[in-house]
Amino acid sequence: MNMKEMQRKYAYTLARVGLNVQKGQPVLVEACVEGAYFTPVFAEECYKLGASNVIVHYLDEANLKVAAKYRSDEDVRKVEDWEVLQNQKYLDEGACFVRLEGVNPALMADVPEAQANAVFAHIDAVRNIMRKASREKHCQWLIAMIPTKEWADTIMSDIPEEERFDELWKLLLKLCYIDEENDVVKTWEEKNQRKQAKGEVIDSYHFTKLHYMASNGTDLTVELTPDSKFCFKPKDVMPNYIPHNANIPTEEICTTPEKFGTEGVVYASRPLVLGGKSIENFGFRFEKGKVVEVIAKEGKEMLEALVQMDENAGYLGECALVEYHSPISMSGRVYYTTLIDENASCHLALGRGLSRKQPADPKYTFNDSVIHIDFMIGTADMHITGTTEDGKEVVIFDKGDFAI
Repeated sequence: MNMKEMQRKYAYTLARVGLNVQKGQPVLVEACVEGAYFTPVFAEECYKLGASNVIVHYLDEANLKVAAKYRSDEDVRKVEDWEVLQNQKYLDEGACFVRLEGVNPALMADVPEAQANAVFAHIDAVRNIMRKASREKHCQWLIAMIPTKEWADTIMSDIPEEERFDELWKLLLKLCYIDEENDVVKTWEEKNQRKQAKGEVIDSYHFTKLHYMASNGTDLTVELTPDSKFCFKPKDVMPNYIPHNANIPTEEICTTPEKFGTEGVVYASRPLVLGGKSIENFGFRFEKGKVVEVIAKEGKEMLEALVQMDENAGYLGECALVEYHSPISMSGRVYYTTLIDENASCHLALGRGLSRKQPADPKYTFNDSVIHIDFMIGTADMHITGTTEDGKEVVIFDKGDFAI
């Protein structure tokens, strides 16, 4: 495998399949500073598709870590005027945007939870500038990964150090359905058609609620609305929609649940990284849709701060279905990044709902919040039962995988 050629094919996939960059369109990039070796390749592929400008802003979490040590939490959280302007200017000009993440799970290990939470709050607030544009302007957006040495050393410690970086690249390419021979546009079109078909099957049952159960203690009921659709047809609701894939890789089908309809307890099955800190072995108890208890031995302070980010942060905004025996799960690794780990597992998200419109029936509500944080709940024995409008119970998941 010629790694430089494959990295360029990956860059093309992100630009064409992910963002679907249009001629004359600016591209706004947030990239981890450790990924500076890759961003020129990505930028060139965007220009080849006709981008008018590719603007790269580097996220330097190591510098934010130092700042959090010496500045007040309030100052660290603050979004400066220049941070707004350097993003909003291009979004107003019709830019699409991409987040190219890197992973360094050990970076914030020695940082107190309050400081790590301040760093997370700042980064997330800046990203909300782009998220607002995606909701209001319907611009394309994408989250994808850049392999880094630190990430490779963390998740591939079982292989020789000198091989880890290249092996991580090979693994990422595989998870993104990219090989030396395939037409990635066609491959992803076929993949999306399969997901669309599965979503249509789920929607055909008109489920009013989902009941999740697993041996780790998860026993959770999530209410759905008549507008909670797993098969998203953007052209029906957004006339100027430009087709794109917001996550690469992705395996999920997902929907927005009823804000006040979640009851029970759920436990995470994979780590959640917030502010650079990894939180494991945690759960949430819900009543009338809201988190009323955070269950955790470590990271509890960060999780409690998360669900209090605003008045709606403790309600669900997403429920997503992913088979346990998906390619990412079967790779046998934990990736310490939500983008990939959420596609190895059924997951839920606290905060903002996926739908841009409130349900047609006023008795239902979709959540809105400054946050949207996914956490993974899928297990090998996950069992999900759906209840239809006429009260019939249908097994959706059994032993971690689809049963319909």
